[in-house]
This record gives sequence, structure tokens and C-alpha cells, in this order.
Amino acid sequence: MSQPQFEEGTTLDRFILESRMAHPGATGVYVNLIKGIELAGKMISSRVNKAGLAGMLGAVGNVNVQGEEQQKLDVYANNVFISSLEHRGAACMIVSEESDGVVRVGEQWHSGRYVVTVDPLDGSSNIDVNATIGTIFGIYRRLSEEGTPAQDSDVLRPGYEMVSAGYIIYGAGTMLVLASDGVVNGFTLDPAVGEFFLSHPDIQVPNDKVMYSINDAYAQAWQPGVKSFIEEMQKPERKASARYIGSLVADFHRNLLKGGVFLYPATAKNPEGKLRLLYEAFPLGYIIEAAGGAATNGRKRILDLTPDALHARTPLVIGSKALVAEATELMSQDPALA
Repeated sequence: MSQPQFEEGTTLDRFILESRMAHPGATGVYVNLIKGIELAGKMISSRVNKAGLAGMLGAVGNVNVQGEEQQKLDVYANNVFISSLEHRGAACMIVSEESDGVVRVGEQWHSGRYVVTVDPLDGSSNIDVNATIGTIFGIYRRLSEEGTPAQDSDVLRPGYEMVSAGYIIYGAGTMLVLASDGVVNGFTLDPAVGEFFLSHPDIQVPNDKVMYSINDAYAQAWQPGVKSFIEEMQKPERKASARYIGSLVADFHRNLLKGGVFLYPATAKNPEGKLRLLYEAFPLGYIIEAAGGAATNGRKRILDLTPDALHARTPLVIGSKALVAEATELMSQDPALA
């Protein structure tokens, strides 16, 4: 069955309901799941926009499983996502950056069809300075039987087995970007109406822009291949632009719409990289490939990797296909980091 055609201004609710028609036999469970994510995004957006007035700035005094100081909005966003998803009968497991283990749905609610991986509030160190932050999520269809307790094997799987992924960016406006069925669409929240409307249909990453994003404060710790790539980008004849915000969602979003490549390479101190596979690299890799781009760990395609732990980490090279290939070719020639 062909995919329905959508015009700008279509609500997200209508989009996912009509998209269901392209899947004979669909029961609406996925629709229900996305509506839960949509609700969580609206709630977080509202709280982010009035964080200073709602007493939500600053840290709570706790350290999460990543060894990072939790911000008040981190805790709020994590709780909102869990409460928005656990009761719908669509999810069986929620894997969050802010939780040590997994949240298994089923003791009180039905253990549903999907596993959700989520970074509830990426870039939370930027909250207090009013910089752009976001939510990243990925969705797997479970392997174990629906209605039974979810297993770790339902989520410790290659990224290419995801069925959908997306992110919500909280900046000058709030935008939800959703990748499914090989297509990426962006929806902008109209706060006056309280609805997400299709504003960026069928997003394709431009491949004609030479732009790179990397934190050059760590230049002395880069692999030789990374140094070679950045030196190549800085040659006058390349006419490349450097853009780096320091918020993964913000840097990725800009490059998705404008073109370019984002690099978060490994270093001798962090040979496995720092970004998390399940709820950062996999979802963004899924999105960029659906938009015509590419993502690697500097050697291999990101979506071909299989995590060995819930919070497994990875280097990341992601963006326009040609730039990712160029960077990866240079990086893959490096010996393994000591």
C-alpha cells in the first residue's frame, strides 16, 4: 500500500493515524505509543519554557548512572516519560539515561509490544544558560512474547532493528522530528493551540554543504585520523564552516537541516567514546540514514553495532554521507587507541 501524502499544517495526531492505514493489520498500538511520547514532549516543553519561574533550574545534588550531576529538569523529564508511557499498554520496557536499570512495564500495566530507549533531556548542562536542549528516543519491537515480562535481549540488539526513532528539540520553538518507514518528518509545536503541526515534510540532509561540528578543546587527544580530517576541512579551498553548540540534539538538528558532519571521537582517556548507543547514537543514526545521510563510529556503521550493556558507549561520526565517508576513511586507518 502506498504511503499517504501529507500537507504542511497536518497535525501529528492525524499524521500517525493516517500513516497507520499504510500498514494492513495494524492495531493502533504504535499510534498510542507515539501519542505518549508527544504528550511527554509537550509537558517537558512547557516546563523548559518556564524553568526559571517554576524553580526548575539547578542541580538536585544526585549523580546518575553516567556519573553526571542530575539537574532538576533531568529528573522531571525522566519521570514524565515513564509516567506517559507505562500505562498505555504499548510499552514493555523503558531504558533511560537517567535510570540505572530498566523500567519493566507489566506489574500494574500490560507489558506491551515496544521497547522505548530515551535520553529524556540531552544537553541538560545548558539548561541554566537557556541554550537549546532536547529529548532523543528510539523504538524497538520486542522479541519476547507480549504480555510477559520484557527481557534484556529485547533491547540489547543492533540499531538497524529499530522500527522508529526521533527527537524533540526545545529551542526558539519546540520541534518533534520522527523517522519511520524510511521517511523523516518534522513537526513544530504551536503553544497557543497545544498541537504539533507538520512543518518539515520528508527531510533530506543536504550533501552539498561543507560544515563540521566538533569540540576542538580536545584536539590534543584526537586520533591522527580525526586530526587529518579537521586539517582537511580547514584548508582554504574547502571553504568549510565550523559550527559547534555543545548540545548533541542542537548540533545534529542543524546539520540535518543544513548539511554537515558532527564528530564526537574516542580519545585515549575514553577509548569507547562517550555517547550512549541505545538512546543517543542509535536513534540519531536511524534518523540520519532515513534522511539520506550516514553514521559510523569512525570504523563501522553505527546501526550494525550491538551493545553489550544498557549504557554502552560509542564514538560518533554523523551527518552528510560524503563527509561521514571522508572522515571514516581517515579514522579507520588509525591503530586502536591505547
